[in-house]
Amino acid sequence: MRSLREQFAIEPAVIHTSYLVNLASQSDEVREKSIAAFRAEVERALALGAEYLVLHPGSWKGLTREQGLQRASEGIQQALDGLAWQSCDFKILIENTAGSEFSLGGSFEQVGQLIETLRPHAPVGACLDTCHTHVAGYDIVTPDGYAATVQQVEEAIGVGNVHVWHMNDARAPRGSKLDRHEHIGEGTIGAAPFRRLLADPRFAHCAFIAETPVDDPEDDRRAVAAMRSMLAL
Repeated sequence: MRSLREQFAIEPAVIHTSYLVNLASQSDEVREKSIAAFRAEVERALALGAEYLVLHPGSWKGLTREQGLQRASEGIQQALDGLAWQSCDFKILIENTAGSEFSLGGSFEQVGQLIETLRPHAPVGACLDTCHTHVAGYDIVTPDGYAATVQQVEEAIGVGNVHVWHMNDARAPRGSKLDRHEHIGEGTIGAAPFRRLLADPRFAHCAFIAETPVDDPEDDRRAVAAMRSMLAL
């Protein structure tokens, strides 16, 4: 992995945690399994030399949001216990979610709160998803809305703490809370906001990763080509 990354200039390496992990779960059994699974994800990331491990904070159904936040924070700390992450260029990235009921991370403020809670105990940052941002209700489509949204990111998270963007158009309308990804430029977001984001110097340090549908084996290649062409424009 390390030699191939060097050969093909792949930097950074970003891993996404299994969607089964729910560190905020009210169920002790689910939470214990989630902690064990997340620890294994961290161990693999460290072994592969990955810079980033993306995590959905989880669902706090049956609890208060504050209790869910506390359980997620403590679960991440427990999963890291005894692992040698301090000597690596490695961060856990909290991803914003689509804002569905009981889901942690549906607002930038929730992402920022979890990052600040974890900062003394774990290497943390943020991963933002364009589809999730859009369907959670933030306006990234209009120029003024985009400017206001980035300002909210700065205030709640800090632009410098955002290390990865998941680039997905959306099948559902803004504010719908429905996490349905679409090919870039073909959904309710449209192409212009992606051009704006890719060219934004405030995010020049970020990795941009397509999580778009794969209806054809060449779709991933086309998604990357579409982003490159937008950046060229």
